[in-house]
Amino acid sequence: MKQGNKKHLFSWQTLILKLVVAWAIIAFVVYPNLNLLVSVFYKNGEFSTEVFGKVLSSARAMKSLRNSFILAFTLVVTVNIVGTLCVLLTEYWEIRGAKILRLAYMSSLIYGGVVLVSGYKYVYGANGLLTQLLLKVFPSMDPGWFVGYGAVVFVMTFSCTQNHMMFLKNAIHGLDYHTIEAAKNMGASGATIFFKIVLPVLKPTFFAITILTFLTGLGAMSAPLIVGGDNFQTINPMIITFAKSSYSREVAAFLAILLGLATMILLSVFSRVEKGGNYISVSKTKAKLRKQKINNPALNVLAHVVAYVMFAIFVVPMVLVVVYSFCDSLTIKTGNLTLSSFTLENYQKLFTSAAAFKPYLVSIVYSLAAAAIAVIAAVICAKLVHKSKHKYDMFFEWGMLIPWLLPSTLIALGLTTTYGERHAILFNYVMVGTVMLMLVGYVVVKLPFSYRMVKAAFFSIDSDLEEAAKCMGASTLYTMIKVVLPVIFPAIMSVVILNFNGMLSDYDLSVFLYHPLFQPLGIVIKAASDESAAIDAKAMGFVYTVVLMILSSIGLYFGQGEGMEMIKRWKQRRLARKVARA
Repeated sequence: MKQGNKKHLFSWQTLILKLVVAWAIIAFVVYPNLNLLVSVFYKNGEFSTEVFGKVLSSARAMKSLRNSFILAFTLVVTVNIVGTLCVLLTEYWEIRGAKILRLAYMSSLIYGGVVLVSGYKYVYGANGLLTQLLLKVFPSMDPGWFVGYGAVVFVMTFSCTQNHMMFLKNAIHGLDYHTIEAAKNMGASGATIFFKIVLPVLKPTFFAITILTFLTGLGAMSAPLIVGGDNFQTINPMIITFAKSSYSREVAAFLAILLGLATMILLSVFSRVEKGGNYISVSKTKAKLRKQKINNPALNVLAHVVAYVMFAIFVVPMVLVVVYSFCDSLTIKTGNLTLSSFTLENYQKLFTSAAAFKPYLVSIVYSLAAAAIAVIAAVICAKLVHKSKHKYDMFFEWGMLIPWLLPSTLIALGLTTTYGERHAILFNYVMVGTVMLMLVGYVVVKLPFSYRMVKAAFFSIDSDLEEAAKCMGASTLYTMIKVVLPVIFPAIMSVVILNFNGMLSDYDLSVFLYHPLFQPLGIVIKAASDESAAIDAKAMGFVYTVVLMILSSIGLYFGQGEGMEMIKRWKQRRLARKVARA
């Protein structure tokens, strides 16, 4: 009887599925990176350390390494300060206009990467609006003042606060007001309550955000590339530069490998430190947090001033991009805004010119396809790992999480080195191969996030439902489609939308993998931000950015669940009307 059960549990379909997924992980995640290592350290069949000499003798490479770590450590301080203030000013202290401030501070969720940095350049760059105004007051000032370390830190400080607005905000809302109220009754001041009660409870969240911020600074691409200038370039922009030459391509690969090793080491160290930390917990029964008044009049005024100065820094670049998207070429060139400057010609061109609309179409197709494929792969692997009965099934989890440890530049170089034009062992035609290669890159980058989110959703499934379906004779595939997927469908759709949102304006990966005939939005917007770009290209860059922000806002709305709830309520009302008519 037991032997019969064992035979019944064996499934050829499951075995074939595992083999296909294992092949895909090895072919597109493991092998390209191993092949990159071999190409760097093995020459003519022998181990070679030639690349070490090239890197050590390159002043630009060594400087970029140093700059990356300087930037990472700087952002840990500046981003935590600004991000924490964003949350406290909107969620903890009583500040007038907090709802409007919250919308401004959350703008980095729909406006990031190369798009956001380009927006800041339109304000503070040599031809930016603020710079032109300052030149009228100080004619002798350098119009190229917004370049270098300070400019990169400023832009990234205000563009990397999204983790605070998502995670720290939730942690603030999870505070127990009973504890705060008890401290007040014991005579504790607002400062004492904040530093002795609030901050210790938030320490785990701060630690996680600090790790993410450090890694973001270490792998910075867009800000150093656009406003870093010649004197402040970090690892990733240097990788792009070195990758363009056949002589220095292995230097680019070695820098990418160093960045990946640094990421893995730092994650390991931070994880150990985090496990050894002691954090204060709150009571089991919580009361909803009430916003705290700032009783000191001077501090209250200062808090409001800081809140609205930050509001201006967040909003002005975004507003200026929207305004310039409706302006003619002469206004964009001179920066002189008048009522006659406004026109709809740029938007008409977007929707009537195939050449103008093509980057949108390319990005939408790539992003949607990659988002869907990444989620399908995540669902399959999560199902294989969830309640796994074989220790070898953990291979699928490791395969899904490997890209989390690797910078996008390393993934891109690994794919191009293995399956690029000179090593086309997977695709027959160069153009088709490049197009497919970029899609593969997008999918690989989105695997870790998709897998983590989908795996978490699997724990919400009632195992009794699956058991009931099996007892009724349903096959594994039928149970998956009719029982499991409907339960986790909202989570799946959220992940698809967030993946789509995240890849729509991608530049970091696209710059290595895109085909010149199929340029995505990130490449086009970056080109439009260059000083040498044509005025028409800059005008369309503004339009692309505005429409992209709209699409990102819609995606974020649905991806965060509000849109899903709205659709669910609409379906319920529709069903109720049908029942009523019947």
